Amino acid sequence: MLTRHRFLMMSELIIHPNMKQQGFTLVELLIFMAIYSVLIVILTGIFVSIIDVKLRSEATSDVQTDANYILARLDYDFSQASAISLPAILGTPANTLRLTVNGNNYTYTLNQGNLELQTNIDTNSLNSYNTTVSDFNVLRLGNTGGKNAVKISFTLTSTIADNNQFEVKNFSSTLGIR
Repeated sequence: MLTRHRFLMMSELIIHPNMKQQGFTLVELLIFMAIYSVLIVILTGIFVSIIDVKLRSEATSDVQTDANYILARLDYDFSQASAISLPAILGTPANTLRLTVNGNNYTYTLNQGNLELQTNIDTNSLNSYNTTVSDFNVLRLGNTGGKNAVKISFTLTSTIADNNQFEVKNFSSTLGIR
């Protein structure tokens, strides 16, 4: 027996035979999900690669920037210095450098991964929080009665790791009192 509701549905199909069902089939949904999953995996890989390049670039930049600042500061202080107090003996290596600049002592020391400049007024870290300094060595050069000079070397390491690898660079310079 045909109910009124079924009759109306059948009559609508007869009147509009080209009318399609609305919605998606299970196969269409599975194909969409597979394509979408592949796109997500590809885009995630690209995003991770971009982040790795950014971290590597930041680490290299931080190390180079800090090295440039430290070497420029040392060069400036040496141009203003009148004496080298430490290391006191020619040919003797030390891990502390002390200069006399305008009657004030400027002491460079390594303290827990930071290269610090201690003056009569305050103490400042010369490297940023993105790097650590190690192997700070000062070697007194020259001859007795000659010009005062030192060879300074240190290692800078980034605190930002790229795939658990840190940017590490060694730096060295020879500076003298003019």
